[in-house]
Amino acid sequence: MPVYEFVKSSYSGGNAGQECIEVARNIPSTVAVRDSKDPDGPILQLTPTAWRAFTTAL
Repeated sequence: MPVYEFVKSSYSGGNAGQECIEVARNIPSTVAVRDSKDPDGPILQLTPTAWRAFTTAL
């Protein structure tokens, strides 16, 4: 499994318990996303094109 370097979203609040995501973009051709409250949980892997479409739709 790749070693992802996750960073918390700049839109996430600083309070514990808030809904936040972490994103890793250090692996070429993959954007990984996980729930910051569950760092050992599942990781969603997207192509950069799919990530761009998702963030644009927000």
